[in-house]
Amino acid sequence: MKYIYYPGCSLEGTAAEYSISTMAVLGALGVELVELDDWTCCGATAAEGISHLLSFALPARNIAVAEKMKLNCDILVPCSACYLNLKRVEHETRLDPSLLKKVNQVLETENLVLKGKLKTRHLLDVLASDIPVSDIASRVIKPLEGLRIAPYYGCQCLRPYAVFDDPEEPVSMEPIITALGASVYEWDMGGRCCGASLMSTAPDAGIELVAGLLETAQDADAVVTVCPMCQMNLEAYQKRASKKRQMHYDIPVLYLPQLMGLAMGLPDDQVRMDLNLCVPDAFRNKLMARQTA
Repeated sequence: MKYIYYPGCSLEGTAAEYSISTMAVLGALGVELVELDDWTCCGATAAEGISHLLSFALPARNIAVAEKMKLNCDILVPCSACYLNLKRVEHETRLDPSLLKKVNQVLETENLVLKGKLKTRHLLDVLASDIPVSDIASRVIKPLEGLRIAPYYGCQCLRPYAVFDDPEEPVSMEPIITALGASVYEWDMGGRCCGASLMSTAPDAGIELVAGLLETAQDADAVVTVCPMCQMNLEAYQKRASKKRQMHYDIPVLYLPQLMGLAMGLPDDQVRMDLNLCVPDAFRNKLMARQTA
């Protein structure tokens, strides 16, 4: 099983633990990742406000570079925002030949051509669809029994392209969590918005959304996500959300591959919980107790 790996900017910086744990877990599962040659920013959320064409050309460049690698395999993207941007190019240029022509006119400056032959896949799609859950279970050596995990999908990996799960009632993480020995925390917030970039543009509204999620998840042992922006919002703004609601939120927010790495017994330098901002002692103690039982 081989994929072209597009990490994106966040996974090279603030979400380094996501990239490190993703590569470690997939390697342990026998998946080969080939990092995309000379990859560049996908445009994130900023490009659209500058130029509609630029918002397509930036992710299109990465797909065109992947096509040039001639590996004939899917592009695997862990970051939900990056995935959405690349998926949008894949989808829209196939529907609109005139858009494809405009994009390729931009790409000509680098002697690149977007042919539309490769498929963009989110990491969660690959974990849920391509890797048998029995293979994941067979790699577990430190089961997470007794831990209640709230799966949080966010918006961008499921909307508007509902490729591998239902955006209103997502369940694709649940078999994986169960395979790790943990139990799925029952809640109805898995597909709700975390506020995204409202933290910069309308912080009161963003904090309110984060507080609603944290309050609903407060009886879980951890929230697990697959989106760097969701992870940052839910983790970094817990103090502000606590102040707004006059509550005390202290909930670890891990990436799914980190949780998988813990259950697989991967070394600390491949899970990198030291890079998470909020890993309370209560969670560490409970995790240690379960893994040494």
